[in-house]
Amino acid sequence: MDEALKATGLKTKKEAVELGLKTLIRLKKQAAIKGFRGKLSWQGDLAELRAAR
Repeated sequence: MDEALKATGLKTKKEAVELGLKTLIRLKKQAAIKGFRGKLSWQGDLAELRAAR
C-alpha cells in the first residue's frame, strides 16, 4: 500500500483503492473493445473527415 501511495501521490488508502478499482474497470472495458478489432466494417471518406478539422 505504501508503494501505491508513493507512486500515485495519493494521501489515503481509500483513494488508492478507489483509483485501483477504477483503473481495473477501465482496462477490462478496453480489453473488451479490442475484441472487436478486425470485426467491424467502416464506410466513409477519411480524407474528407480530416479536411473537416
